[in-house]
Amino acid sequence: MERNLTPLAHKENNKTLAKFAKALGHPTRIAILKHLENQSCCFTGDLVEIFPLAQSTISQHLKELKNAGLIQGELKPPKIKYCINQKNWNIAKSLFQQFFE
Repeated sequence: MERNLTPLAHKENNKTLAKFAKALGHPTRIAILKHLENQSCCFTGDLVEIFPLAQSTISQHLKELKNAGLIQGELKPPKIKYCINQKNWNIAKSLFQQFFE
């Protein structure tokens, strides 16, 4: 059997969907997003009180969600306030909906 060595062309939407899916690949991140979806915003310390995890672990999950563009952080010294990035959240919902149709 001969292998096809032609590079696979990915559509931009597929790359974006994969980025969002990777960020959602941990149950804690999904729980954080569900919590943030029901709040206007919250601080890292608020999440530490809700989830039985170390602050460093929560911060790492927030970093992954922020890198994927699903949340945004606003510096309110000495804390960071996090909320859903509504633009990207709507894009993610749309892409997942299209994927499952």
